Amino acid sequence: MNEWIAEVGPENAELLATRSRTAVLAREYRPEDLGDGRIRYSKAALGASRELSEEEEGAITDDAEGLRVWVGDDAYDLEEL
Repeated sequence: MNEWIAEVGPENAELLATRSRTAVLAREYRPEDLGDGRIRYSKAALGASRELSEEEEGAITDDAEGLRVWVGDDAYDLEEL
């Protein structure tokens, strides 16, 4: 199973896991706060987050800069496990 982790800081990890639009979906579609400022995305959670618009917290981009999750104006690299 593919998983991705990003170091986003404790406040952003909590926001993504509990207050983003994907946080209200079924467990397999939500990002998981791992503690220590890290967030984990399963393949299903990554897919759900890709559906977010650019203006929403937790939006995912995949471009020349790599796979990243956005919180406000800050982007955080997602590393595949």
